[in-house]
Amino acid sequence: MTAEKSKALAHIRVLDVSRVRAGPTCCRILGDFGADIIKIEAPPGVDPNEGISGARDGYDMINLHRNKRSLTLNLKERSGHEIFLRLVKDADVVVENFRPDVKDRMGIGYEALSAVNPRIILASISGFGQSGPYRMRAGFDQIAQGMGGLMWVTGMPGSGPMRAGIAVADSSAGVYAATGILVALAEREQSGRGQWVQTSLLQAQIAMMDFQAARYLVDGVAPGQAGNDHPYSTPMGVFPTADGFINIGVGGRILSDFIAGDYLDDFLSIRFCWLRYGWLRTTLFRVSKRRYCKSGNGGNQL
Repeated sequence: MTAEKSKALAHIRVLDVSRVRAGPTCCRILGDFGADIIKIEAPPGVDPNEGISGARDGYDMINLHRNKRSLTLNLKERSGHEIFLRLVKDADVVVENFRPDVKDRMGIGYEALSAVNPRIILASISGFGQSGPYRMRAGFDQIAQGMGGLMWVTGMPGSGPMRAGIAVADSSAGVYAATGILVALAEREQSGRGQWVQTSLLQAQIAMMDFQAARYLVDGVAPGQAGNDHPYSTPMGVFPTADGFINIGVGGRILSDFIAGDYLDDFLSIRFCWLRYGWLRTTLFRVSKRRYCKSGNGGNQL
């Protein structure tokens, strides 16, 4: 059975002039919920980043640009710019991720778009924000992960900075931009006017580090790398077995009661597994003791 596509945002038209990952991710979210997405593409040879996401019919382009229509326009030419502004008149949202100066130089900044359509919402995604000393620098997920602190809490303890396995900064910036657009659309119902929504790779990455930031601000602890362990709760982790790995993630009082045997008499099947895999019980105790000692008696003791 094929699921029916959501039509929640079917009344919203979005002009997507973004590239690479953060902007396309934002528009993909809106498109998945029914918005009419028109992807504006430069003619071949005009965009210096052309092909950065792979072949046009490749897996990543298909992944990032599903549920979108496409239109080729050269926004650097007068005719292409005029056509774009005509599209803006009937659009609800424009999404871009150029460096801050580029959109103004191309005549598609918020003031220019708002003059054509006061209800328009412009969502801008940059590397480091629309103001500040780094505003003109190009943004890369790798750099945002490092500057935002993610690489210092990823990987095994003592291994040095480690990049996460996915484009966390790019993808989270796209999610935050989509969230901002939805909030702006809701606010427009009250004010009747659009607004300029802004986020950046660095802002999004720092926001994703809220747990670590709160722990430092409240407890004065600067979290480091924990590998596959939980920063303060046990037992958590990945352990080798004869035929692969076992991933353990347990919490709460029920675990300590279970290990103590309080529930074993009530669940014969669990008792069988517990007796058969006695090494697991030993491992849990060993890991719990290790983590409890490492935390300076600040972890969850079993």
